[in-house]
Formats: sequence, C-alpha cells, structure tokens
Amino acid sequence: MQIIQYVLILVVTFIAAIDQFSFLESLYQPIVIGPVVGAILGDAQTGLTVGASYQLMQIGSMPVGGAQPPNAVIGGIMATVFAVNLNLSDPQAALGLAIPFALLGQYGVVLLFTAMSPIMSKADEMAKNADVKGIAKLNYFAMIVLGILFSIAVLLGLIGGEVLGSTLSKLEGNWVMGGLATAGGMMRYVGFAILMKIMLSKELWGFYFAGFALATLLAGAGLGGQALLLVAMIGAAVAIYDYQSNIKFKTASVSSGNGGEEDGI
Repeated sequence: MQIIQYVLILVVTFIAAIDQFSFLESLYQPIVIGPVVGAILGDAQTGLTVGASYQLMQIGSMPVGGAQPPNAVIGGIMATVFAVNLNLSDPQAALGLAIPFALLGQYGVVLLFTAMSPIMSKADEMAKNADVKGIAKLNYFAMIVLGILFSIAVLLGLIGGEVLGSTLSKLEGNWVMGGLATAGGMMRYVGFAILMKIMLSKELWGFYFAGFALATLLAGAGLGGQALLLVAMIGAAVAIYDYQSNIKFKTASVSSGNGGEEDGI
C-alpha cells in the first residue's frame, strides 16, 4: 500500500467513526464504507461485495444500554482491506479475519463511554448555566477522541495486515482459509436471524415464507441476482398496499362516526 492510501483510509475511518454516533447519516454502514475503501485500494467491486456481506452480518447487531456489539466501522474497513490487499479468491474469508479488529473497536467505544461518564455532571452544569459553547466543545472533544481511537485501531490493522498478508498468502487453498470463508459466509445469516428474532411478528410469517419461495423460483428461472431485486419490489408493493388500505380503513371509521375522541375511544 502507498502512503496516500493509508492517509485516505484513516480519513474515511475518522469521518465514519464520528458519523456512527453523531452525524447519523449512515456513512459508517459497511455497505457504504466498503466500496469507498475498495475504491481507494483500486477495487471498488470487491469493496461492495465485502461491504454488503458485512452489512448483513451486522444488520441485527445493536447496542443495548452500555453494551456495544463488535464495531461495524472498523470491521467493515478491515474486511475490505484484507479482501483487496490479500487478493482472496473467496472474499467471505475476509469477514472472519476482520472480527478481532471489530472487537478492538468495540473496546474503544466502551472505553470512551466509560471515560465520558464522569464528565456528564459537568455537561449538566453547563446546561444549567446555558453554556452552549462549553457543551459544543465537550461534544467536539468526544467526537475527535472517538475518531482518533478508531483511526489508531485501523492503522494497527493496516500495519499488521501487511505482515499477516505474507503468511495468509501461503495458506490460500488451505483448510484454514476454507474455514474462514465458511465462517464468513455463515455470519451474514446469523446477523439476519438476529434481526428477524427482534422484529418479526407471528402474523408476518406467511409473507416471509412466500418471499422465500418466490425468490427460490425466480432464482431457479435463471434470473440470478435479479431475483432478489424483483422480490424486494413485490414486497414493497405489498407493504404500500397494506399501508394505504389501513389508512383508508381508519379514515372511513372516523368519518362514519364510529370511534373518535367524542366516544371516549
């Protein structure tokens, strides 16, 4: 890697770290950051493939209180770096390699949150005194520290990746790389399963199985990746129809006098 690539990746990491907790523009999502890092390294297509796979893996992971999941920013960036720089025949193996660095990012977030907890009393005092500038400086300080922590973690990964690459290149086709590829391929399904466990309600199981059957039929018809897009469009159409039907039902109920505040409902 060239120095300019190091610098650009660290800049992207710094911005994504702040975006994850402050900007909230979804710039930090692996499916967004993967192609960007891939383009910096000269292979945006691999970056998109790895980023999309890592996105599925992380889709059900979310912080609960102070507990943080493995960090999506550092994990997504390092997975893309490994996939492109090591020229892996199966990019899914990069997902398994990136997990230790995602855990490092997780520890960094917990460390910062812990360090900032005692300072919150100072923030309350600033708010009581209407010290807007003081609160702004406190927030900027936290964002800068988080960006630096993430950048350091990625820098360690970039430096260590150069050493790791020479070792893993000798294992290409070995059972170790096969195991990493299999584990990486499984992670996206685990992430989606976690999301379903949280969001899926019993009355929606019919839609789930219908979508799965439809995707299988369309894929078997030779449509390949287009099948997923077609199923997504059909799902969006069903959701829009259901939403409009519910709106019409509620509007009709109110206009007919059945219900409303006057009836105590």
